[in-house]
Amino acid sequence: MANKPEDRILMAQIGAAHGIRGEVRVKPFGDDPLSFGDYGKLESEDGSRKFKVKRARVQKNVVVTKFEGVNDRNEAEALNGLKLYIPRERLPETEDEDEFYHSDLIGLKALDENKEQIGTVLALLDFGAGDLIEIAPKSGKSLLFPFTKAVVPVINLKEGFVEVHAPEGFYEEGEKEP
Repeated sequence: MANKPEDRILMAQIGAAHGIRGEVRVKPFGDDPLSFGDYGKLESEDGSRKFKVKRARVQKNVVVTKFEGVNDRNEAEALNGLKLYIPRERLPETEDEDEFYHSDLIGLKALDENKEQIGTVLALLDFGAGDLIEIAPKSGKSLLFPFTKAVVPVINLKEGFVEVHAPEGFYEEGEKEP
């Protein structure tokens, strides 16, 4: 029986090949860059392929990783862009209410400070300048907010919502850039 998507946690994404011996650059998702291999074999999104970390080392902002069975550059290049998951049950339970896994927030209602629904949580993103929370409104383009305590002061997993306090002037139409 295949896992439902919500039963899986995205741990890392494979990037470009590194060298000629089958190593790849990996972008980990988590507090500890080397922890993505701590929970057993990693799986492709559909669960059809499994990957065991043989060794990994941090190099600048990526983790150069050798997976068992990936032995040359061609095999490594074929993995570029592959997202790696683990089953949710392998992760420890969170210990307090301020702790959660990003996947717990996907699909939650996003409410404004007046408890009006502004949309649904689509994703948590990190482009290097701090986490962003992406909200899909009922219509129109998705909204990106800084994922900070000031902007997202309430995360209520039990009732299924996050509260988003948009920074001042967020919804105002500015002048178009030339």
